[in-house]
Amino acid sequence: MKLPIIRIGNSQGIRLPKAVLEQCGIEESVELAVVGNTITISPNLSVRKGWADAFLKMHQSGDDQLIDGANDIVNNWDETEWQW
Repeated sequence: MKLPIIRIGNSQGIRLPKAVLEQCGIEESVELAVVGNTITISPNLSVRKGWADAFLKMHQSGDDQLIDGANDIVNNWDETEWQW
């Protein structure tokens, strides 16, 4: 598909047909990558998708506790080495 380059303010761009965006699953934002002289446009998938469920499972299994609590590591580094 050939598309014209159009002026958008001080920039230039292309208009993508709605059918192409729908086919690619692009809704509100995209990831843009340039490799050599090739531009790749892909859907911007939420990097945190599924995190809520994962955190809920962690909490239910007790895996959401801090491992570096005051009782877990015994040393005097904070009292002797740390300077404000």
